[in-house]
Amino acid sequence: MAMAQTTAPATGDAPPAPPAPEKDGRTSERSLVLRLLARPEVGVLLGAAAVFVFFFATAPAVRQADSMATILYQSSTIGIMALPVALLMIGGEFDLSAGVAVVGSALAASMLSYQLTQNVWVGVVFALAVSLAIGAFNGFMVVRTGLPSFLVTLGTFLILQGVNLAVTKLITGNVATDNISDMDGFDQAKSVFASSFDLGGVEVKITVVWWLAFAALATWVLLRTKFGNWTFAVGGSKESARAVGVPVDFTKIALFMAVGFGAWFVGMHQLFSFNTVQSGEGVGQELIYIAAAVIGGCLLTGGYGSAVGPVFGAFMFGMVQQGIVYAGWNPDWFKAFLGVMLLGATLVNLWVRRTATRR
Repeated sequence: MAMAQTTAPATGDAPPAPPAPEKDGRTSERSLVLRLLARPEVGVLLGAAAVFVFFFATAPAVRQADSMATILYQSSTIGIMALPVALLMIGGEFDLSAGVAVVGSALAASMLSYQLTQNVWVGVVFALAVSLAIGAFNGFMVVRTGLPSFLVTLGTFLILQGVNLAVTKLITGNVATDNISDMDGFDQAKSVFASSFDLGGVEVKITVVWWLAFAALATWVLLRTKFGNWTFAVGGSKESARAVGVPVDFTKIALFMAVGFGAWFVGMHQLFSFNTVQSGEGVGQELIYIAAAVIGGCLLTGGYGSAVGPVFGAFMFGMVQQGIVYAGWNPDWFKAFLGVMLLGATLVNLWVRRTATRR
């Protein structure tokens, strides 16, 4: 007698899939908007767009191509220095001597070339060595003494301010250097540091190209190299970074030397743009560079920021500086406008970061 079949016939349906594990707050993925808001340059990008739209609407001259070329030029002279200053701030330090270091570099190149009747490239190389030495000195003093970079670079600022004026008067008998436009090598150096080129009928300064190239290089260094990881690490916590093998002293000194390189490049641009240098200039520019980096999303406490943010920060400065002129307003309000812009951008950056980190 055959046994009765007790199992259910196959229906061809797959067995039900097990329920997906519930994601808690630690495993949930952030939305695309929150990931974008977490980028340090997003806040300044919004601010730069707002400033551009404002002056585009209120100053008709801004809509012209040659006016925009002038704005980009003003931005580039700030932005080239704001980039290494931003990297230094990400590394947890900042440099108050950056403004007078620019002038000191130009003075060194001009006076050496003129007084020794040398090719101007000799002065350019000498100025580079001087600028890198100043950066190395600042970095060495910070890492060896443990003093805050505020105090060290404030001392360097005062030293350079006095040396720039005193040495220039001693050598030239004046507060400005002699004109070097008729010296050997001047035209070649000018083509590198202060030339212009035609772009669709608009004259564009070469510093705009250098500014964008340096920004691309700084972005690559921060995001794709070991040194970039070291920079974020020493800015976040130098003791923790040292514990995992990061060369903290080397990284900080290299970042200060990068500021020296930026000061040299901008100093050469000023020298070959105007053929002479006033020894008392540069005071106060260091605050502009730091402000552009802060507006660009860099924290004064270190460990956070980008190289793209200071590009937009410098653009905002250039837009305001020239936009006020194009709008026909009293330029005496320029610094007040910059102060409002700095506070506004800082608040926007704070809101962006809090929004990005809020669950």
